[in-house]
Amino acid sequence: MAGAARRKPPGAPSPLWGKLHALWQDKHLVLFKTEYTLLVVSVLWFLEIGFNVWVIQKVAYTEIDWKAYMDEVEGVINGTYDYTQLKGDTGPLVYPAGFVYIFTALYYITSHGVNIRLGQYLFAVFYLITLLLVFRIYNRTKKVPPYVFFFVCCASYRIHSIFVLRLFNDPVAMMLLFAAVNLFMDGHWTLGCGLYSLAVSVKMNVLLFAPGLLFLLLSEFGLIRTIPRLSLCAAIQVLLGLPFLLENPVGYLSRAFDLGRQFMFKWTVNWRFLPEWLFLNRYFHLVLLAAHLLTLLLFALRHWKRPGVSVFDLLKEPGKRKIPPQKTTVDQIVLILFTSNFIGMCFSRSLHYQFYVWYFHTLPYLLWSGGVKKLAHLLRVLILGLIELSWNTYPSTNSSSAALHVCHLIILLCLWLAPPLPSAPAETQDDTPAKDKRQ
Repeated sequence: MAGAARRKPPGAPSPLWGKLHALWQDKHLVLFKTEYTLLVVSVLWFLEIGFNVWVIQKVAYTEIDWKAYMDEVEGVINGTYDYTQLKGDTGPLVYPAGFVYIFTALYYITSHGVNIRLGQYLFAVFYLITLLLVFRIYNRTKKVPPYVFFFVCCASYRIHSIFVLRLFNDPVAMMLLFAAVNLFMDGHWTLGCGLYSLAVSVKMNVLLFAPGLLFLLLSEFGLIRTIPRLSLCAAIQVLLGLPFLLENPVGYLSRAFDLGRQFMFKWTVNWRFLPEWLFLNRYFHLVLLAAHLLTLLLFALRHWKRPGVSVFDLLKEPGKRKIPPQKTTVDQIVLILFTSNFIGMCFSRSLHYQFYVWYFHTLPYLLWSGGVKKLAHLLRVLILGLIELSWNTYPSTNSSSAALHVCHLIILLCLWLAPPLPSAPAETQDDTPAKDKRQ
């Protein structure tokens, strides 16, 4: 009898049919309505499988750093743990220990680095994993219209080249970084910090996200409860680097974490319009560093911090603050992390072609988070196109470098003019499930 009561009336449409009917009705808006993000990115992701296979099979591989990577890890395999003695064709080993372990695994998988085609397919897998992680971020935030994701994957020659035609270590670091961002969005802060530290151990550029991450940790936990998570990050670095630290600690730290490394003018993408003497000048580097830190501070005080909350309040545990704490939203997490990294890119001493992957997948989110309503969709797409063109101009020119800075400035101004993101409702003291997620 109960089963008869639950029986659908004759002719009643199924939920699936209802969804398909609604999709058909909105077919002309599928590429513009954010509720169809999952559908569009799913189609694009499967298309990317075939596209990457085509690129690997049809486009010639270009040797740049892969052989040097293999030479560097081969030195470790042969028993050399002094970082000052490890080098390849392109120079000394300048990446932290996580790089050594990951590329040692790739060394063995690719028959001592000889099977480059297999390496390309492995990097295609890294690319597809990265896209999954990035698309999950965009699906959670629902801020960018689906048609933009065509430019995030299929339309970028440079990004495909960095992954499957060049086999740089930058994509590996960014894959781990986006995995950490996904953990932060889900409230798994401790595990996310561990994965973030692992990303730093592959390449130091991930440190550009560190100011934003520090601000988020202080906002969520206060200083006392943030220290264990920072300690975990440091412990991972020490553990990974231990064999090299025991052999030559100064050599390891000076090579793997060399913040003052000098870049070559001929490879710069962003400062081509400067005379070479100014590009190499230390005072110019100090000015860029000062501008970087000042911009971070202004964004932290103006946009990241809640109105009425002082910087010193962030050092206190959330329950002891004057203003009741509010849970950080997914949008706030993503925006703060992506903005922190983008500011670092704007004031970088030099950007090389493989560095494009450092912020490429974050650009649509930043553009569609800006506060200038008159910045139409077409203009946003134009900015993405100009940035892509600047990174694809080889060698870089005065015009391409200047265009890149103009685009960066527009995005930065739009982020500055954006209104603060709304906070989630304050957590109650007995809200156990919410507290349990803050791991």
